[in-house]
Amino acid sequence: MADEEPLPSGWEKRMSRKSGRIYFFNHITNKSQWERPKAGGNHNSIEPDKVRCSHLLVKHNQSRRPSSWRQEEITRSKEEALETLNEYIQTIKSGDASFESLASKYSDCSSAREGGDLGYFGKGQMQRPFEEATYSLKTGEMSNPVFTDSGIHIILRTA
Repeated sequence: MADEEPLPSGWEKRMSRKSGRIYFFNHITNKSQWERPKAGGNHNSIEPDKVRCSHLLVKHNQSRRPSSWRQEEITRSKEEALETLNEYIQTIKSGDASFESLASKYSDCSSAREGGDLGYFGKGQMQRPFEEATYSLKTGEMSNPVFTDSGIHIILRTA
């Protein structure tokens, strides 16, 4: 019986106080629905309303605001920023440092205080290249360099 199949990760069965009907709630996305979610499907097959990610931003002298909590005036070129970011990617992939530790120490975004965590966000809340890259990643995947008006990012999708 379909009712006995386990629910996909993050989903739980609840009872509506108002109607007395059973509904399903996802505590990761805060989405609720009357229909039972399908188990075993690719979680990206139906695009989530919100995603969560961490990022490591390297700004350059062409960034829309070439300053950060780390440096009052950023003078590095776009090429130097990309080279630096590629070194961070190699360090993460080799296991010599975690994404969170590098983001905390080197990101030019104030999210560095949170290990680069930006929390949950939906469509239209981030610059388009950043949003598109984040939504295209699966949970746990890290992006290649992503270019925005803010600078160059590595994005780690966390939910």
